Amino acid sequence: MPKMKAPLFSASSSSSILRKVRLSPYLFTLLAFIVFVTVLYGEDLVCIFGQQLEPAATNDQLVVKTGKKMEKLPFSIGKTEPECDIFSGRWVWDESNRPLYEESECPYIQPQLTCQEHGRPDKDYQKWRWQPHGCDLPSFNATLMLETLRGKRMMFVGDSLNRGQYVSMICLLHSLIPEGAKSMETFDADSRTVFTAKDYNATLEFYWAPFLLQSNSDNAVIHRISERLVRKGSMNYHGKHWKGVDVLVFNTYLWWMTGQKFKILQGSFEDEAKDIVEVPTADAYRMAMKSMVRWVRRNMDPKKTRVFFTSMSPSHAKSIDWGGEPEGNCYNQTSMIEDPNYWGSDSRKNIMEVIGEEFGKTKVPVSFLNITQLSSYRRDAHTSIYKKQWNPLTPEQLANPVSYADCVHWCLPGLQDTWNELLFAKLFYP
Repeated sequence: MPKMKAPLFSASSSSSILRKVRLSPYLFTLLAFIVFVTVLYGEDLVCIFGQQLEPAATNDQLVVKTGKKMEKLPFSIGKTEPECDIFSGRWVWDESNRPLYEESECPYIQPQLTCQEHGRPDKDYQKWRWQPHGCDLPSFNATLMLETLRGKRMMFVGDSLNRGQYVSMICLLHSLIPEGAKSMETFDADSRTVFTAKDYNATLEFYWAPFLLQSNSDNAVIHRISERLVRKGSMNYHGKHWKGVDVLVFNTYLWWMTGQKFKILQGSFEDEAKDIVEVPTADAYRMAMKSMVRWVRRNMDPKKTRVFFTSMSPSHAKSIDWGGEPEGNCYNQTSMIEDPNYWGSDSRKNIMEVIGEEFGKTKVPVSFLNITQLSSYRRDAHTSIYKKQWNPLTPEQLANPVSYADCVHWCLPGLQDTWNELLFAKLFYP
């Protein structure tokens, strides 16, 4: 028979220790009770406290159970129900909880988006909430968002539509920050705008790059160029400013839509004789998607950072799309489009196909924010004529408001707050 190992503590040594410590009967009874409860309910205690203790082992990454394996996802605290597509649903009237903030209470909204200040007579566009089929969106938690961004950078990269989403995010957060503990600055001729939450050592930034790649429209002030030109393979031109960002939100679409063809520069903008080729717009856009995915793979650490891509923002420039007057657009539209299958002619399906194909065949972790379909119903939410105009209006324009209505951008508060609720859901519940 194998020899039995001597116990770590023998009976004699135990009684010797007890004599030295002189435990009182009351203390001994208490210790015995604690041991008894631990043994009896130990498994329950693990269930109660395990979820809180488990994440402490990681740095800004919580362990999420997927059913098959344990995955570490930056910033995640849960997961979306697998059968629920949060981008498929309907708009419901919610007067008691909408808007999420008041236009007059957020001083960071550009005058091109302050519809109430510029005379819009109704507020119904502010009162709608997105309701996914079969599940609920988690409520936007500004405190959680700010705590998550403590010591970090969040950046929106793209065009003026992405700037609108950026400003919406600031409006959702800024009221929790004391007046002297926040600031907004612009750098490099407005190419980069930085909102700083000083007590959190956090920044929310917007970077103007309407094509993501280098282009002749990169000046954030002077960029309304009809002959648009994008330089092939130039993602690092802007990308050097994105490195080190913890949460990155891309968008690019509207500026590509100049026609069925698009011009690509194959050399440098400094070349005297420029090598320019013209390709189908979908092919040019595919080039940009490939470049973006390649840049993310080479420059972003999926264990520490999250990357998002917001799909095309629909415009409502042709009311004939929804059965309206042939010469009409979003002007004077105060109700939504009710057809669940509606898809406007300004949203090119071949571009959505390109996005699906390029994202579908890569392992690069880019979270897709598919806001196109849910936004396409919202012909009522555009700035229309209720904004600061870039140039004085002519008598002819004033006589015909349809002619100068902006059916591209969105009033704030409004639709783009929902985009950020979806971003919040994908960030914390992927």
